[in-house]
Formats: sequence, structure tokens, C-alpha cells
Amino acid sequence: MASQLLLLAFLAITSSIALASDPSSLQDFCVADPKTSVLVNGVVCKDSKLVDVNDFFFSGLHLAGNTSNAVGSSVTSVNVAQIAGLNTLSISIARIDYAPWGINPPHTHPRASEILTVLEGSLKVGFVTSNPENRHITKVLQKGDVFVFPVGLVHYQQNVGYGNAVAIAALSSQNPGVITIANAVFGSKPDISADIVAKAFQVDKNAVYNFQSKF
Repeated sequence: MASQLLLLAFLAITSSIALASDPSSLQDFCVADPKTSVLVNGVVCKDSKLVDVNDFFFSGLHLAGNTSNAVGSSVTSVNVAQIAGLNTLSISIARIDYAPWGINPPHTHPRASEILTVLEGSLKVGFVTSNPENRHITKVLQKGDVFVFPVGLVHYQQNVGYGNAVAIAALSSQNPGVITIANAVFGSKPDISADIVAKAFQVDKNAVYNFQSKF
């Protein structure tokens, strides 16, 4: 009987650990201190006595990004690197500018879900569900429309209008991370073996070498 009770207690403890999430903040704020040499999962807090208003402020989202690039888009991120006061708050934001027919290429955010609002223009958006279904969920958004991309799923946006487009994205992490699929597969340092990529994409190795040369 005693051994059964111990087993139940062990299962209860391990289950609670498995279901745990980030703990609630135990203080008003934890402003990031980028000068510290201490490594933690996040950023060490600055001495609260040294915190000032600029630790909670960023100016610049009214400025259009430069979309003169291969994909025709520009992302202006505002995460813990730009606003130290975001540390531990699990939120960030970004402005995305799109040239006519520009794209924000297929990518993932490994640490955040995203909610996107169109401010100007028309955007085709979509994400792909995980294996084995790989279901493509897509929609054309107009000014004022809102769309959600679940955490970790591959997603994209494309300006489907003849004028510039602008969107604001909010993300559920102070540091969401971005993995652009093409960059990761074809632009890794060092390269992923062409044999592996060719077999994965079912293409000739010369095509892989050509793609790798572009990244």
C-alpha cells in the first residue's frame, strides 16, 4: 500500500512539472541588462534603482522599412533587444512593409504565436499544419483584417496589390526567434550536404548548388 501511495505521489509531482508554464512575475518588472556576462534563459535584470523611462520606450514604427531587396519586404522588430523593459513580459511587436507583390517568405517563430493586423493594402497569408496532413490554410486579408499564426508553424505573407502594404504583428514572446526556411536549408554555415537536400526536395544536386549560391 505504501509503495502504491509513493507511486501516486511521484506521478502527481511529475505531472505538475510537465504541465507547468512560466511562473508569474514576482516583481513589477525585470528590465534587461545587456551588459551582464551572466547567462540565463532570458536576460538578467538591471538594478531597479537604475531603471528609467527609456527602458520601456521605442520610437520608429511610423517609419517605412526598406523593401528594396530580393523578397520585397522589410521587418522592423521591437523585442527585448530594442525595449529592455520587455524582459520577462512574453510580448513583442513588429512592423512589416511590403513592396507591390513582395513577400515575407515562409518562416517559423519557434517561441511564439503571432497575430497580424493589416494596416494598408491587401495581403495573402497562410500557414501549413504539421505532418502528416500539411494542410495549407490561407486567406486574402484587407485593411483592418486580423489573422493568427500558431506557434512553430510555417507561415508567410504576400502583398497581392499594386501599391505598398503595411502590417503590424504582435508575438507572444519577448524574443520570438525567426527561422526563414530557405535561409536555413540553403544558407546554413557550413552548407547542409547537397546529397541530403537533393534527396529531401527530390531535385538534382546541381539545382541545390544553384540555390545555395544565392544565400
